[in-house]
Formats: sequence, structure tokens, C-alpha cells
Amino acid sequence: MALPRPDPERNRRIVGAVLYGLFMLGGLVALVFFFLVMPLASDDPGDEYIAMGIGALCALPPLAIYVWVPRLMDRFDPEPWWALALVLAWGGIAACGVAATVNTGVEVLVGSVFDKDAAEIVGACLSAPMVEEGMKGLAVFGVFFFLKREFDGVVDGVIYATFAALGFAAVENIIYYGGAVKEAGGEALAATFIIRGVLAPWGHPLYTSMTGLGFGIARETNSTAVKWLAPIGGYCCAMFLHAVWNGAATLGGFAFILMLPLWFLFVLGFAGILLWLVIRKGRIIRAHLQDEVLLGTITREELVLATGAFGGMRASFAWGGSAGRKFVRTVARLGLSKWHTGRAMKGRKQTVSADWIVPLRQEIAELRMEMSRSLGRPLPQPQAWSPQQAPRPAYPQHQGAPNPYAPPAAYAPAPMPVPVPAPYAAPPAAPYPAPYATPYAQPPAAQPAYPQRPGVAPTEQQWPVQQGQSPQPAQPAQPQQQPQQAAPTAQGPWPNYPPPGWRR
Repeated sequence: MALPRPDPERNRRIVGAVLYGLFMLGGLVALVFFFLVMPLASDDPGDEYIAMGIGALCALPPLAIYVWVPRLMDRFDPEPWWALALVLAWGGIAACGVAATVNTGVEVLVGSVFDKDAAEIVGACLSAPMVEEGMKGLAVFGVFFFLKREFDGVVDGVIYATFAALGFAAVENIIYYGGAVKEAGGEALAATFIIRGVLAPWGHPLYTSMTGLGFGIARETNSTAVKWLAPIGGYCCAMFLHAVWNGAATLGGFAFILMLPLWFLFVLGFAGILLWLVIRKGRIIRAHLQDEVLLGTITREELVLATGAFGGMRASFAWGGSAGRKFVRTVARLGLSKWHTGRAMKGRKQTVSADWIVPLRQEIAELRMEMSRSLGRPLPQPQAWSPQQAPRPAYPQHQGAPNPYAPPAAYAPAPMPVPVPAPYAAPPAAPYPAPYATPYAQPPAAQPAYPQRPGVAPTEQQWPVQQGQSPQPAQPAQPQQQPQQAAPTAQGPWPNYPPPGWRR
């Protein structure tokens, strides 16, 4: 079973959750005031509520279609649904409620000093771009700072920015559609829907994507200056695009007609850039998973599955359903974690991604077993590469015909000889000759043994008495001492010892 993953950012997540709740509460209060309380002050509250209901019916169903476009674009390592839902709700409730409050206050303040037209221009071209893009950008910053493990790079920044902008645009369209119904009925509603829901439904996502690009660049770089300047530059680009579009829509006429084709070209160009970024992300994941095949974590077939453009769909039908989809996401997450770790090591910085590499490898093994149970058959197990494995052929083998590109046999490279270590050399001889054997004096001949006399203890055994001597008791035998070796001399057994100059 995979080891529990450490969460060193628990306190940061708690702070982010508290701030998220406070902003969402403030935005909800503001929306309730604008949608439910203010209509009560009108002459006919019923018509106000009916207009808002029609606006909601025209704005919310397309949202269910639009959210699938960025979801399909993020083919490699899709973001978790709960993170996307939090960002979508932030854009629709917190960002829209706060922006509506601030923009209304600015228009009232400018209108009290100047006229209504000046208030409309200032609100549309200055206040709205600054406040709305700032509040939507806070959603991207929240994931970037408080949910760092779910934010990998430029593509993730664009995806989170797009979801926040789609939530904001859906709630804002309720106000525009409802206002069109109150002013001119169905014709005005149809015209507003064509402009905001068909021709330019990706206006807000495109603006906020600039901020997402800035935070994505900050996530991938190791430069401290770029980490600060990239999000600020992206936010400035988002404000500029928003202001240009609102200015053309406010002035109307020729300015709006000229702006519309340029707008479509810009949208197509950005879609191409986003597609290239998605392909780049897939290549990064594949490059950081090559060694996992050699280590025996995944097989080559699993590498192709996880890095394919439709890997999740293939896993759903042929690799165990939900277990296969989770396997693909886990393998991709392993590649991205190694990517983050490599960048952090290059910049000599710390990252929590390094603590996830080993648990992700263990989870991959567990998910492979789960897929095998779902399919009802064993799956090929990865094998770690070893030097004893046979090398692959240098040229492709054609079945049925020889390879025309193969070199002649005479030019085939010979196998490299395996070097054999040479035996160890014998130790050098001593600087002086070994000592010769020293002649020892021969010991005296042993005395002949005599039989013991009856009644006499062995310790009292006596030698035979010679004539004229008194019998003496036998003494205990003493250990025989070896004769001392004579010291060598110049004429002794070692004629060349010691060697000349040994005392120096």
C-alpha cells in the first residue's frame, strides 16, 4: 500500500480556505442584494424577477457546454474537478459580486460629479477592466499559492483562468440578458445573445488567460524577478484587452465593426498558442518518464498510453475503466513531479514534488493490480533494465525482404571485447635475505628407563646405586630449555646482514 503523502502546506491550505470562504460570502451577499433586494424597490418587482429568470435560462445552459472546451484541451494530466469547481464558483459568485459592487459605486460617484455618459465610459473602460480582471486573477493566484501541487505550469494557468472567467461571464450575462428583456423584449434579447453568447463568448476567458499565462510562467521559471514581473505583466495585458473591447462596444458604430474581425483573428491565434502549449506539456511528461521504463516502474505500452492525446479515453474502454483513467493521471503526475523536482534542484530551491515521487510509484503498482482485477486477466509487468539483457538489433528487421539500408556484413562492427582485469602483482622481495637456519647443539641422549621397584612411589623412584655412592631420591623432571641462538656476526651465518646504511 502506498505510503501516506506528507502535507507540509497544510497551514497554507487552511488560510486559503478561510479567505476563500470570506470572499465567497461577501460576493453572495452582493449578488443577493442586486438580484433579489433591489428589484423590490422597482415599480414592478414581478417583471424584474421574470426578466432575471429569462436571463438565467439564456446564460447558464451554454455554460455547461463551454466548460468542456478547456477540459478537452487539457489532455495531459487534467486538473481535478474539485479545483475547477472552486475556481468556477469563485468567478461566478465572489468575483462577480465584488466587481458589481465596486463598478456600481464608481459609476454613482462619477455620475454625481459629471454626467451619466462620463460615468458609463469610466465604468466600462477603467473600472471594469481593473476590478473584474483583478478579481478573476485572484482565483488563479489562489491556486498558484494555496494549491501549489495542482498548478504545474502555463497550461494549468490558462485552464484555471478560463474556468474563473466562464463563471464570471455566465453570471454577468444574466444581468445583460435580463436588462435586454426589460428594455426591448425578445428582439433585444436575441441581439444581445448573438453578440455575447455566440460571437464573443470567449471574451472574458481570453482576457483572464493573460493573467493565467503570467502565473504559469512564474511557476516554471527559477528567476525571482520573472516570478514577480510575469503575473503583473499578464494582469496588465488582461486589463488592456478588456478595456479595448469595452471601449469599442461603448463607442459602437464603425469602431465595433472594425474591432470584430481583429478580435476573431486574435482568438484563433491564441487557440493555436494554447494547442502548442498542450503538446509541449505532453512532451515534457514523456521526457521525464523515459527512465521509469528502465527502472521498471512502467512498461513501454503504459508510457505510450499515458502520454497519448487520448490516453484517458483509451484507458476507459480498454484498460479497466476508472482504474485505467486514474492510472493515466498518476503516471502523468509522476512525470510532472520529476519535472518540478529537476527545476527546483537546478535553482537550488525546495519543492514538495520531490516527496511525491516514491509514493506515486507505489500507487502506480497498486493501480496496475486494480486494472488487472477489473479486466479479469494479468497485465504485463514492467521489468527493470540490466546490463545482462541482450542488446536490440542496430537496424530494423524487414519481414520477407532484406533490409536495403543495412550495411554489408564485412562492415558489421565487431563486438567490443570485455576487458579482463590483470592479476595482482606479487609483493616485492624483502630488502635483505631471509635468515639461515641456526645449528643447534644436539641434546644429550635420554637415560634408559628402569622398572619401578615394588612398594616405592613414583616420586621416590631412585636411580641404581653405583658402588661407593649412597642412594638418592629421584628429583622431579625439569622442563628442558632450548639452547640460546648465538648472535650473528660478520663471520656468522648471515654474512651480509645488516645491509649497508640501514641506520641512516
